[in-house]
Amino acid sequence: MIQPIDLHVHSNRSDGTFSPAGLVDYAMEKGLKAFALTDHDTVDGLDEAIHYAAGLRASSPVPENVPEVIPGIEFSAEYQGKDVHIVGLYIDYQEKAFREQLQAFVDSRITRNQKICGLLQKAGVPVIYEDLLAEFPDAVITRAHYARYMLRHGYVGTMAEAFERYIGDGCPCYIPREKITPAEAVKLIGEASGVSILAHPVLYHMTDAQLEQLTVRLKEAGLVGIEAIYSTYTPAEERHIRSLAAKYDLLISGGSDFHGANKPGLDLGNGYGKLFVPSSVLDTIRRYREILLS
Repeated sequence: MIQPIDLHVHSNRSDGTFSPAGLVDYAMEKGLKAFALTDHDTVDGLDEAIHYAAGLRASSPVPENVPEVIPGIEFSAEYQGKDVHIVGLYIDYQEKAFREQLQAFVDSRITRNQKICGLLQKAGVPVIYEDLLAEFPDAVITRAHYARYMLRHGYVGTMAEAFERYIGDGCPCYIPREKITPAEAVKLIGEASGVSILAHPVLYHMTDAQLEQLTVRLKEAGLVGIEAIYSTYTPAEERHIRSLAAKYDLLISGGSDFHGANKPGLDLGNGYGKLFVPSSVLDTIRRYREILLS
């Protein structure tokens, strides 16, 4: 039997709702052979997930039922005014220069979040940065956390309202993130001995020519793969991305983009019900990395 994998998963260390250890338990329940923890711009959950899985494996009578936890990350980048995400798989997340760059992102994010809180307070929504941190300990604070906080405390009726009135793009309390380019993200992942993947390219709503141009530029920068299997893709979209991968000799990756309760209806491993990423996809990625490191 071919076991499923999931190479795009988020924990509550960024904008998911499962703890890193909780994801291991859930992946076991779902029968996954492996999953990649790819939190946004942070690796803070990796030690917890990897060590928890190792402990389960050591004590289990059937250790092969415990999924492999692949150390990953999802970088938020910007290209021609669009958000573009680059996933890194099998990263050496302890590498010194890599950690220093992540810390620079953290410092920038803290400044941004403090400014957003100030704007919300001026708009009559008393969100205190320290209170936000206390409510979501150990998380990388994103706009989803603001929306959930405002909903919990009765400042808005829905999370969607928080975005529409206050923190959505172009709204009064929105401050853009300081972002790197996709090519810079690819370079960072490569320097950490990781495998760089262009995440969910269909979601960028580029023309075929624009997407091909981006792919060429990233391939020149060291891009290794492209996410050709994804929760929201139609069969035609998947065929298109697979053909793009073949044209530029890129590996195939795939994942659900699981966020727990923050993306209702989207499940680990099978997305909206039809997603299936075979373990052979990971076998190819793993072989590539072994050759890279040899």
